[in-house]
Amino acid sequence: MDNLIYIGSLILVALLIFTFNRTNNTKLMLLAVAIGAYIIYSHESGHTATEFKDKMINSVDKSAEKFVDKYDTDIKDAEKVKKESQK
Repeated sequence: MDNLIYIGSLILVALLIFTFNRTNNTKLMLLAVAIGAYIIYSHESGHTATEFKDKMINSVDKSAEKFVDKYDTDIKDAEKVKKESQK
């Protein structure tokens, strides 16, 4: 089933590229080529945009935790921050 979806999506992208090329719509054709390249890359390597996003979010979360630990900033409420800075 996975191979049918993969082949079907590549055929659909190829038809879109052909159609966009025939109508001289270069920008959409290049976008379709990029989508096709992403489909092939993610299928062959197993790396997806969602995996990349999750890694980036986890990295930012860990960095924020290190920052909080380093500077001892346990204040999460913006109103408390304003009150503390005015004292």
